[in-house]
Amino acid sequence: MKLEFLFVPTTDLKASLALYRDSLGFTEMWREGDTTVALALPGTEVQIMLDANDPDAPVGPLFVVDSVQVFHAARAETLAVVEAPSEIPGGFLATYRDPGGATIYVMDQSADQNVS
Repeated sequence: MKLEFLFVPTTDLKASLALYRDSLGFTEMWREGDTTVALALPGTEVQIMLDANDPDAPVGPLFVVDSVQVFHAARAETLAVVEAPSEIPGGFLATYRDPGGATIYVMDQSADQNVS
């Protein structure tokens, strides 16, 4: 399990980019369409993922695991499921709430690993 992103929903991707990239100096790493941009945080491997797909989604850490299905099966009793594992480009994503109410996102890139 590796902390890969801090998931940050936004209602205005352009304004968020202006802050994080242009004002704070974060480096743009990649984009997915017109709604998602990842930015490198100076001094760490963790990136901020700005996302305008669901601006009401909670901010939270996004962990990458080998298999969301395995993670999900092993923790069904310890984490409250907000969204069960579902397919995303390249793999799977699930959303949980920890006992204190914080949102945790867990994803894998299992479909990318199966491509030869």
